[in-house]
Amino acid sequence: MRVLALGGSGAMGAAAVRAAVTLPGVAEIVVADRDLGAAQRLAAELNGRGAVVRARRVDVTEADDLHDALRSADVVLNTVGPYYRFGLSVLRAAIRARTHYLDICDDWEPTLRMLELDAAARDAGVCAIIGMGASPGVSNLLAARAARGLDAVENVYTAWPVDVPEALDTAEVLGAGGEPPAAAVHWMQQISGAITVVRDGRLAEEAPLRAVTLALPGRRRGTAYTVGHPEPVTLHRSLAPSGDAANLMVVTPGTAAYLDVLRTDIDKGRLTNESAARELAAPSSRRTLRSILRAARFASHGTLPPFFAAVTGRAGDEHRTVLAHLADSAEVDRFTADMARFTGIPLALGLAQLLDGTSRAAGVHSPETIIDPERFFTDLGIHIGSSSTERVVSVEQSSSATLADDGSARSAPQPGSGVPHGT
Repeated sequence: MRVLALGGSGAMGAAAVRAAVTLPGVAEIVVADRDLGAAQRLAAELNGRGAVVRARRVDVTEADDLHDALRSADVVLNTVGPYYRFGLSVLRAAIRARTHYLDICDDWEPTLRMLELDAAARDAGVCAIIGMGASPGVSNLLAARAARGLDAVENVYTAWPVDVPEALDTAEVLGAGGEPPAAAVHWMQQISGAITVVRDGRLAEEAPLRAVTLALPGRRRGTAYTVGHPEPVTLHRSLAPSGDAANLMVVTPGTAAYLDVLRTDIDKGRLTNESAARELAAPSSRRTLRSILRAARFASHGTLPPFFAAVTGRAGDEHRTVLAHLADSAEVDRFTADMARFTGIPLALGLAQLLDGTSRAAGVHSPETIIDPERFFTDLGIHIGSSSTERVVSVEQSSSATLADDGSARSAPQPGSGVPHGT
């Protein structure tokens, strides 16, 4: 198949292209980017390693140029963000061109509208898999794994690390020439204004950075903070939780306080998403002082795993809390520390399942509704260099009456020992 990699020379796009170039069934990859020079350099690096790789200049804001590039491809990997600006228009163009589609969309607003294109994608025979990165993506598949043995799901929380266990690396939030990359701009969008979560089984809007204190199997306990993300939107459809669902940041109190300062100033019009992203990379002394004064309001992440999904529900007459998290290993730690690879490789593994027909059905899909999780985590272990005997995912469970305490918890956790499993 011919693969079009939009934004393919960016950090996450390049990681996906490097992983996809050796996939069976990939005959050609076109690295398409506004920066033609960067696309050409990546093509030169990868030619001879598998599929033919060539470069092409494409600007997704130029409709004719985008349509022409899509018509020449069988499938597109879209890594152009922020998705609240570009995701919906690129998916619509792919459906019009009858080109299969995968992306790493991490904004909840376009996710809702993309899912509304399901009928159009079915009519066009297009398989579109949205949010196939780390979070969303791996997080969705962990949630599906945690819910697998439950008859009914009550609460679902997915979580990803900000500066735990490592200190925040400003290289991740500053792009070329000191300009913030799309990921940082997206982040500022999702810590400000209103976000969508699930409350009492229904989608609801609320302010971000709500504290959620979790009591998890294995005596893991700590506080994380809500952020706007697609997982609550898609897991509300796929797992149908009767209680609450949210995406959380595992973050130190100092960083949470600084994010709260940025949120305040974005909401009051003092900062744009772009200027706030620059502040994130190079904090001003005044905002740093304000955050120090707020830090005492924010609780510690405690012993929470850095990247996980936690689900409560019923299995028969028993109430369970199930925790699915990436295993503790040197290979997993190296992989998750590199956000570009952590996001781009899952996109390529989703492409692999689409190419061989494992996960190819017309319509618009979130990862947990179409991707085979067992195969995905097996393939992931191979790509990150884990041995055949090492588990990529650990699953633990305990009997409990509740999962979270955010100030409105209905009961306290019941004691129970964690029961580990593995994938």
